[in-house]
Amino acid sequence: MAILSKDDAHTLLKKVLSYSTADECAASLRGRTAGNIRYARNSVSTAGAQDSVSLAVEARFGKRSGVATCNEFDEATLRRCVQRAEEIAKLAPESPEYVPFIGPQTYLSPPSSATTLLTAATRAQAAAESMTLCAAKNLSAAGFLDGGTRFVAQRNSKGQEAYQQSTNTDFSVTVRTADGKGSGYAIADVTDPAKLNAKNITERAANKALSSVNAKAIEPGKYTVILEPAALMAGDDLSLLGGLVYSMGAREADEGRSFLSKKGGGNRKGEKLFDERITIYSDPMNAEVPGNAFDDDGLPTKRQTWIDKGVVKDLFYTRFWAQKNNVPATAYPNGFIMAGGTQSTADLIKGTAKGILVTRLWYIREVDPQTLLYTGLTRDGTFYIENGKIKFPIKNLRFNESPIIMLNNIEAIGKPQRLAGCLVPPLKIRDFTFTSLSDAI
Repeated sequence: MAILSKDDAHTLLKKVLSYSTADECAASLRGRTAGNIRYARNSVSTAGAQDSVSLAVEARFGKRSGVATCNEFDEATLRRCVQRAEEIAKLAPESPEYVPFIGPQTYLSPPSSATTLLTAATRAQAAAESMTLCAAKNLSAAGFLDGGTRFVAQRNSKGQEAYQQSTNTDFSVTVRTADGKGSGYAIADVTDPAKLNAKNITERAANKALSSVNAKAIEPGKYTVILEPAALMAGDDLSLLGGLVYSMGAREADEGRSFLSKKGGGNRKGEKLFDERITIYSDPMNAEVPGNAFDDDGLPTKRQTWIDKGVVKDLFYTRFWAQKNNVPATAYPNGFIMAGGTQSTADLIKGTAKGILVTRLWYIREVDPQTLLYTGLTRDGTFYIENGKIKFPIKNLRFNESPIIMLNNIEAIGKPQRLAGCLVPPLKIRDFTFTSLSDAI
């Protein structure tokens, strides 16, 4: 039952809404059918499958609201779920930020589903190819492959109804040398699993691992760096570019809590804050990184530019903050695209007299939200560049840097690559600040 068709989903949601006696009621279904495989030290450790559907009901009486959820769909359970949401709503305080549910909407249809998905056998084959490659080179691989199909359906008592189905496959692998002194990393995600080549991705990580042995220490300071897409987007909880884009909330800016806050009040929408080569937008209809057709509030997404040639063009307005400021609300996209050029990472290296190549950043933490200052560490392959070539591996470094400053110190922008559901180019940046060394591999 994990993936319901549009008709089946809305038949169920109509039934749920019919049980409500609230002033307003909304119901949503989310489901996923997926499988995964995990391995470490060239041996599979776990493999599993997920098949789940859940229902959420929000009932409202005036400005009071309550939410209840369930994952069983017999009539008694559905009625009880609606009843529970209404009971909670009657006990809840009035919300000072109440906005009524939206009415009927028109949605785009992103090209987001693959026709063929990974099976347990094809996942095992991909893992086997990754581990075999590493074992042949006396390397140790640890990887995770996960993929499947999901759907979301929404319906409310004001006439709004929405449905979308999508597919996604994610793969990441860390490769270590036998003595533990070298480490490499590679990551990829695709809408269509037929486009995923785990062996080639593992090969990249393996080459990084072999090349990073006997790393040398260099003095911390300001360096020209080439940040691969994984260094810009892949983080444990936070990423440099993701942290920037998803910090562009209008309310935070207007209330003085953001890098986009203006002295004396208001926000910096319309100001040029970045290099003129910086353009960032979202587009749910992009074939390479198709996005969500609607957000959790049911607002329809569209192509929307956030930063245009360095100028802040738009901010994220929640429905409450938009109503308060008499402006349109902003649908929240699940990905973004940063415009780039045609150069590969190798091309950027060739054009660098002296600098540092960074494969990945991790353990990124926010230091100051008003300047967007972050700190974190390099990991899994950091190299010194000299005269257009990688000269030698270097020990990992801690950085203290703001993506605002970073995107004003652009030397070159490479060709965008898909990562974390976004399109992000490798960047060559001058005066990137490293503050200390780390002995971690």
